[in-house]
Amino acid sequence: MEPPVRSGATVTTNAARVLAHPSREEIRVEGVLHALSDPIRLRIVRQLAGATDEQACSRFDLPVSKSTTTHHFRVLRENGVIAQFYRGTAKLSCVRTEDLDALFPGLLDSVLAGVDLQAERLGRAGASSPAPAGKP
Repeated sequence: MEPPVRSGATVTTNAARVLAHPSREEIRVEGVLHALSDPIRLRIVRQLAGATDEQACSRFDLPVSKSTTTHHFRVLRENGVIAQFYRGTAKLSCVRTEDLDALFPGLLDSVLAGVDLQAERLGRAGASSPAPAGKP
C-alpha cells in the first residue's frame, strides 16, 4: 500500500477516509501546550516519539476507556501534535515532529525530557501517567 499523502490541513489515503488536521500555519503554541497538558496525552506522545514508525491506536495500553482514548488522540490531532491516517482498518499515528520543531524549536524535546526527568525523580517509568491517589 502506498504511504499517506500529507498535504496542508489533511492527511489522506487511497481509501478516501480523511481526518482533519491543522496545517502548519494553523498550529498554535497554546493548543500544543493544552494537548500536552494531560498525563494520558503526554504518555501517548512519549510512546509515539520513541517509536521508529507509525503506531496503531491498539498498540497503546492506557488506563482509560476506548472512547476516552479516542478523545485524547483527537485532541492531539486537532492541535497539530500528531498526524493520523488509516491503513486498512487501522488508524495509525505519528508525532508531527518536523512541523513542531519548525514552529517551536526545542519545545517537544524539552517537554519530553521533562517527562523523563520527572519519571526519574518520582521513581516511576510512566510518570506521565496519573499518580496514585494521595501522591503528587
